[in-house]
Amino acid sequence: MFRFCTKYMNMLSPLHHAALSGNKELISLLLEAQAAVDIKDHKGMRPLHYAAWQGKTEPMKMLLKAGSSVNGHSDEGQIPLHLSAQHGHYDGSEMLLQHQSNPCISDSAGKTPLDLACEFGRVSVVQLLLSSNMCAAMLEPKPSDPNGVSPLHLAAKNGHIDVIRLLIQAGIDINRQSESGTALHQAALCGKTEVVRLLLDVMRNTLSQTALDIVNQFTTTQASREIKQLLRDASAAMQVRALKDYCNNYDLTSLNIKAGDIITVQSFSCGCKLFA
Repeated sequence: MFRFCTKYMNMLSPLHHAALSGNKELISLLLEAQAAVDIKDHKGMRPLHYAAWQGKTEPMKMLLKAGSSVNGHSDEGQIPLHLSAQHGHYDGSEMLLQHQSNPCISDSAGKTPLDLACEFGRVSVVQLLLSSNMCAAMLEPKPSDPNGVSPLHLAAKNGHIDVIRLLIQAGIDINRQSESGTALHQAALCGKTEVVRLLLDVMRNTLSQTALDIVNQFTTTQASREIKQLLRDASAAMQVRALKDYCNNYDLTSLNIKAGDIITVQSFSCGCKLFA
């Protein structure tokens, strides 16, 4: 998450350094000397943030016992659970939850610990967070999130198929819309063939699919050809024109369209429409 330089390291307190390295003896010595357990660095990060980021469970336990705020946030709005979840530290995340860490807290980017675990494919941590009763509300649309991005969108965009299965099993709404469409939009535009296949299967099985815009001008990659065939196989089709531009310069397997390009509208037996 961070790239340390000498200048930055010099901004950390001794307790920050001890937590970062996981040095239990030094942490104990500093706490006995009345070091401020929740001292902040220039980004509002406490020693517990650093221990959680590194997955250092014993240092975390020591800091929590000394009274560190389990839900204390950095200047970017992240609590220690954000860092632990993002980096896939199961034991550390479990410890934080046991100390009443709130997995529903969003950072300044609007992401919860569950969002980050899904975005980075941390399967075991996703499973842990989903087992928390507090996370059930996060499977529904978030009123505070105008973009409507869900954990499923983030997992689909990055092709984390096992995470997607867990979210579907937990009952997440696969038709939830963001400004970029549904999770199926995200998977198709980023060339995630297996995710497209899985989501289409779920939509067929539940007959609950909604309108989806997928363009007809795929790139020539194998993933894009397979996605195109999957969408074509879904049902009969008619052609319309794209209303706006879309381009993802960061993913060579993604789709690129321009306003006016021909796209294909496909209809399922339930009367809903799919664009391909």
